[in-house]
Amino acid sequence: MKKPRKKKSASELEMGDSAVEEVLLDPILAAVPMSVDGMSVEAPKEEKLLSEDQIEEKLKEFGEYDPTLDLSSYELPPIDLLVDHGTGELTVTKEELEANKDRIVETLGHYNIGIDKIKATIGPTVTLRDRPAGGVRISKIKNLEDDIALSLAALGIRIIAPIPGKGTIGIEVPNSKPQVVGMRAVIASEKFQNSTADLPIVLGKTITNETFVTDLTKMPHLLMAGATGQGKSVGLNAILVSLLYKKHPSQIKFVLVDPKKVELTLFNKIERHFLAKLPGDSDAIITDTKKVVATLNSLCIEMDERYELLKDAQVRNIKEYNTKFIQRRLNPENGHRYLPYIVLVVDEFADLIMTAGREVETPIARLAQLARAIGIHLIIATQRPSVNIITGTIKANFPARIAFRVTSKIDSRTILDTGGADQLIGRGDMLLSTGNELIRIQCAFVDTPEVDKITEFIGNQRGYPDALLLPEPPMEEGEGGVDLDDGERDSMFEEAARLVVQTQQGSTSLIQRKLKLGYNRAGRIVDQLEAAGILGGFEGSKARRVMIPNEQALHAHLNAGVTAGAGPGMGGF
Repeated sequence: MKKPRKKKSASELEMGDSAVEEVLLDPILAAVPMSVDGMSVEAPKEEKLLSEDQIEEKLKEFGEYDPTLDLSSYELPPIDLLVDHGTGELTVTKEELEANKDRIVETLGHYNIGIDKIKATIGPTVTLRDRPAGGVRISKIKNLEDDIALSLAALGIRIIAPIPGKGTIGIEVPNSKPQVVGMRAVIASEKFQNSTADLPIVLGKTITNETFVTDLTKMPHLLMAGATGQGKSVGLNAILVSLLYKKHPSQIKFVLVDPKKVELTLFNKIERHFLAKLPGDSDAIITDTKKVVATLNSLCIEMDERYELLKDAQVRNIKEYNTKFIQRRLNPENGHRYLPYIVLVVDEFADLIMTAGREVETPIARLAQLARAIGIHLIIATQRPSVNIITGTIKANFPARIAFRVTSKIDSRTILDTGGADQLIGRGDMLLSTGNELIRIQCAFVDTPEVDKITEFIGNQRGYPDALLLPEPPMEEGEGGVDLDDGERDSMFEEAARLVVQTQQGSTSLIQRKLKLGYNRAGRIVDQLEAAGILGGFEGSKARRVMIPNEQALHAHLNAGVTAGAGPGMGGF
């Protein structure tokens, strides 16, 4: 009995012997013979995955992806742009040390507290380490802070009882001649130059005169607070300058928020190198509260998109993702891209809370909770460390906090959850809390002319065509897409429709730029174009799809709308 003929699938071949011989040359097809109507055919087999060794061979052949190639000629700023404030030699005399020691011993003696041993550590601030006699309660010494300060005629002292890891009590006494810690000295230090941190920042020198370098990615967010004129803006500049001296423009982008409009303006010069902004914004440094809310919401969209990329790449953080991308294991055609770190800097947070309140606090709390793994880090500064500004939600998500001098113990506890910031001497004297310990640091001083020279040097180099564009934020209620009646279409609707069809790009920023419109109006027109079926829906950072292929089709589409009674103003061109 004849077997019923099997229906040939697309994979089965109907061809002559010569064609079959050609198929045999294809490495994807395995040599598994089978007979189809008396003809020998090779059946296809699944493609084998490359082994680790084969991947390494391919990498050697093609080389790793280099994100810096777009600006391969970029040069890091030279150290000569920073002012030399001296070698950092300490100015404390032996006589001053002896006098301080004698006064402390005498003051403690008045309260029957004996000292077995005393040792001085010299830094920007002198620390005297006392070993109290047996049987002395630590709390008794801590309560004498003001009495010791009075006997030393000092601006303010701080008692550390006990010093972690040592069986001693520390009494920090300010030097009579304060030492200026120059930015040049700490940038040139071996500790900073050899740092392998992902985002190294140098803050200044500790009380033991050591350069203090830390990694922003480990913090991962930083809260700075202190009274007016105590060094917050200098501290922000020190952090930004640190990163500019270490990173290439492809590796990091800054989102700068400056409600005071004067603190961060110098960084405008590096817009095309290091800054990120909303599509269509003319100025990369944000000073308007409404734009701050839009920018924060945009960063939340960017965060969600990055997490989708991490999920698709099957990695857990930005470092693993970028490593995989550099090794060419992620296909850009599938939406993958190299992800730079994004650092959001807010100079005066109190002003934002007062004007926008929860609109600002909610996205900041969300970013602080989730954004560390995908490389978005927050640095927030405020001069009003009150509980209605630094709320519990904010504090819980900012384990790293810097306190400059404040006026009361209550303010110190608001920032650090402990006292001490009220005893600082100002002029860049600060306490850094990393969650488990307090470190006293003299902040590195970087002056405005120095920042100006650095940004000028970077700005004069070839940059990208524009700042990094963040995803378009969703339109606020009442700002776009509420009244989409065809009879109330914008007067620029037809011109915008022609523009998006000609360019086959559907973005708010394009309409804003080409037609010289404001962001809100351009956003309304985009919503009207979507309602008219000319543009596709909102897709995060991707441009909207243009649904009309050419101008003729657009003409017919709009005329069809008129015929159907779409309303006035919809005629042909």
